[in-house]
Amino acid sequence: MIDKKSGSAGGLSVETVLTHGGRAPDEQFGFVNTPVYRGSTVLFKTLDDLDAQQQRFLYGRAGNPTTESVEAVITELEGAHKTRLVPSGLAAVTIALMSCLRAGDDVLITDSAYEPTRAFADGFLQKMGVTARYYDPRIGVGLTSLMQPNTKAVLAESPGSLTFEIQDIPALAKAAHASGARLIVDNSWASPLYLQPLRLGADLVVHAATKMFVGHSDAFAGTISANEESWADVERTRRLLGFFTSGDDAFLVARGLRTLAIRMKEHQERALEIARWLEAQPEVTSVLHPALPSHPDHAIFKRDFTGSGSLFAFTLAPAPRASVAAFVDHLQIFSMGYSWGGYESLCLPVKLGKNRTAKPWTAEGNLFRVHIGLEGVDDLKADLAAAIERYARAR
Repeated sequence: MIDKKSGSAGGLSVETVLTHGGRAPDEQFGFVNTPVYRGSTVLFKTLDDLDAQQQRFLYGRAGNPTTESVEAVITELEGAHKTRLVPSGLAAVTIALMSCLRAGDDVLITDSAYEPTRAFADGFLQKMGVTARYYDPRIGVGLTSLMQPNTKAVLAESPGSLTFEIQDIPALAKAAHASGARLIVDNSWASPLYLQPLRLGADLVVHAATKMFVGHSDAFAGTISANEESWADVERTRRLLGFFTSGDDAFLVARGLRTLAIRMKEHQERALEIARWLEAQPEVTSVLHPALPSHPDHAIFKRDFTGSGSLFAFTLAPAPRASVAAFVDHLQIFSMGYSWGGYESLCLPVKLGKNRTAKPWTAEGNLFRVHIGLEGVDDLKADLAAAIERYARAR
């Protein structure tokens, strides 16, 4: 048992779980870390063993001690029945969706979803005969009005990784379950340290483990955690599709998890300091960080979350593309890149168009998404201040 609040007497703290969970030194000749297991073939000693299919491992694609070490930690942190480690965050999303859906079904997806998720829904799922519809991220209890007899899944992402709306997970779960649908939540931003969707009513939780879990920008991975009712469908789908994460990548995820609590704390504090500083800067018209009192969904954030992530966005006063280029092209510490969650700070200009249909993005000005890494905060502020000055001059 763990308690999601660090240091609480209700159970082991997350720091302790992250440090000790999934390790079995006695099974690894005393080595503190589960080593990298590479292998496809697993041997059987007798015909009876082969027929029984009861060995802990049967074939490399089904997992090994390295992948199991990661799955055990995430299962405990999420309060899940079981977890599977898969090759990427997108793989986690696609397996979760396909475990709930078949031809003729309908799925509701938040309008703020991860763009590759939307591409999968509009492309592959539609081709399979599944209807994908999108809903206002702030719909809450209003989701009930969108449910149809064939709606079998709802996919939430709280907050959305571009526009940072917080979703009312308990309300979405209630609406989904009343119609016989399952609720999937992408929890990559907060991690299970700061949000536990299964405890709020979700059926499945997915992570782009590439981000916060790995933490070093050097491996791809995803995780799917599920309640007992949903687990068999998840595992069957993963097995049929052949998704498997190598021992090498699993080892890198395990390495990152050991420092997750410390890194999340540092990322959170730095991100909040930068977000508050940005609110006072000229040219900045809004800062989209759910932990700020100015955020429209701050009340729900305070109710459901125990902390915040490294990623947020802000808008600058309207200006032409030349100003955007002046802002990002000469950054000295921030870099441009699509991922996040690593030790390095990133800044990405964002354009929202076809990827918003249920609730079009109407805010004026230019939107920038930032991931705050582990550099000195004053250095990051100086880099952004110079960029804002360049932006204004180029207008």
